[in-house]
Amino acid sequence: MLVLAIESSCDETAAAVVKDGRVVLSNVIASQIADHAEYGGVVPEIASRKHMEAIIPVIEAALSQAGVTLGGIEGIAVTQGPGLAGALLVGLAAAKGIAYVLGQPIVGVNHIEGHLLAIFLEHEVEFPFVALAVSGGHTHLYLVEGVGHYRTLGQTVDDDAGEAFDKVAKLLGLPYPGGALIDRLAESGDPVAVRFPRPLIHEAGCNFSFSGLKTSVLTYLRKHPRALEEGMLNDLCASFQASVCEVLVAKTAAAVSATGVKRVVVAGGVACNTGLRREMEKMAVSLGLELHIPSPLLCTDNAAMLAVPGDYYLARGISGGRELDALTVWPRDMLAQRVA
Repeated sequence: MLVLAIESSCDETAAAVVKDGRVVLSNVIASQIADHAEYGGVVPEIASRKHMEAIIPVIEAALSQAGVTLGGIEGIAVTQGPGLAGALLVGLAAAKGIAYVLGQPIVGVNHIEGHLLAIFLEHEVEFPFVALAVSGGHTHLYLVEGVGHYRTLGQTVDDDAGEAFDKVAKLLGLPYPGGALIDRLAESGDPVAVRFPRPLIHEAGCNFSFSGLKTSVLTYLRKHPRALEEGMLNDLCASFQASVCEVLVAKTAAAVSATGVKRVVVAGGVACNTGLRREMEKMAVSLGLELHIPSPLLCTDNAAMLAVPGDYYLARGISGGRELDALTVWPRDMLAQRVA
């Protein structure tokens, strides 16, 4: 099956053509980073307008790169949620219009489900596996028992890890988006220069908390107002990142212990972080785990990842129609048992 996948949940307009839910023929992404940078974060109205400008050219580029026409498409997968309402509606409108004209089935996919299964575009992973989905909008641990079968093991009780990275970057005077810059600067910093707290690391369970860590960085800067002028930027980045990574690794290890599952997948935008990848690899070696992390392009928001569950559902006759609507909030439990 040739699936056209469309993603527009936040500030990337993306389209991909994927064969049989595994072979990526094209994966085109139009970023809006430059449009939101001056505001220090994503502005929903601007995001929606930019999606409207980019959606058709991006779809045309995806088809062209794949060497196919719309007539060759056999199904459409589109992000239905969670995300920004206006942004989601642009992708949904385009997907429904194409499906209607082609007379082909369409399925709405959960954005996080796409991240959880993106690894299958590069490697086959045996079920079940523990998955850490970590990004600017999500920090969750799941037990993935199959496509459509997910059990939440833990989640953040406040800020997400990616959100904390961007907020701390702003405190440090770094431009948006700051997560990647913190990672880059941390490479030449001292991770033990400042001992920031490791929230919830010693508490039972698999939940996360990053709001207090962000406050700790703010408190440090207030107590040491000349820290940045005195060359502490790289050390602060390294120390903050070390704290986040240690918590993410420890809670993932706790999920492995609780489930007895020795396979781990790390997904989402923060999975691009080199410090996190390095620490996850160390944990995997020490615990004898099978670790899988997608390539950076498949960790960030993209459309190809939607085709993995999309192809699976469409092949089983699970589809929607013109009634598909944007779900700004898609409760994690709605992921569970989608497939009987």
